[in-house]
Amino acid sequence: MKDHQIYTSRRTALRLALGLGAATAVRLIAADPAGTPVRPGGEPVPPAAGAPAHAGSRPAAHRLRPMTGQAPHRFHPAPPPVRTRPFEEMPELGRDAMVLTFDDGPDPLHTPDILATLRRYEVRAMFFVCGEMADGNRDLLREMADDGHVVGNHSWSHPLIPPLPRSRIRDELGSTSEVIEKTLGAPPLWYRAPYGAWNRNSFEIGAAMGMEPLAWTVDSLDWTTPGTDTIVRRVGEGAGPGVIVLSHDAGGDRSQSVAALRRYLPALIDEGYRPTVPRRS
Repeated sequence: MKDHQIYTSRRTALRLALGLGAATAVRLIAADPAGTPVRPGGEPVPPAAGAPAHAGSRPAAHRLRPMTGQAPHRFHPAPPPVRTRPFEEMPELGRDAMVLTFDDGPDPLHTPDILATLRRYEVRAMFFVCGEMADGNRDLLREMADDGHVVGNHSWSHPLIPPLPRSRIRDELGSTSEVIEKTLGAPPLWYRAPYGAWNRNSFEIGAAMGMEPLAWTVDSLDWTTPGTDTIVRRVGEGAGPGVIVLSHDAGGDRSQSVAALRRYLPALIDEGYRPTVPRRS
């Protein structure tokens, strides 16, 4: 991804946060029957301007499949209707478990440092990758998988999903799943909507591709570069059984995210937490 594309994506996120409030922007997970995103109180959410261009000429070649026995361990899908809210925590993983997640990569500048820190403490995490980043950094996808991390789908170009037609959502998710499957030999079982903005169409299309939706419990807001101390404090204050932490390994200067992980990860372990990931059934 070119630098100007990266910063366009971040500016889009900032506009969304300023317009709705950061807490609201990351919790857009309810949808009306027509697929229009709504705030928790029921007020329609206006679409953000300046969303990145979509996958364009890349075909949505990834085959659709029902949610069956390939669903993640402990999270087998229920019969229709399709899930209408993403997982926001994972208490079933154990009282000492937490899940660390990283969005927007892989980025050859910052992802290797995050992988090295996780490897040092023998911790597994989840990486929600953007297809346009993954396509040019497949070696990092393989490194993630070789280290036991879970690779999830974060769309191709990080657009705001709810305003998009179903064909575009299918293209965004399908093209990314195709890159992951061709690189790792298996399709992703989890996906996360950019900006945490979900709607009925995204739930249905993701389910048809065999993926479960995952949100988060604690948002480090590291993409705002608030300072390493602030990121460490937010993660520490939000720690708890089954908590899912959102951080980023791409999309801008993530040196604070890298430095913060080096501090809060050993602190979490010292407090008795076991950062882990959901497994295949």
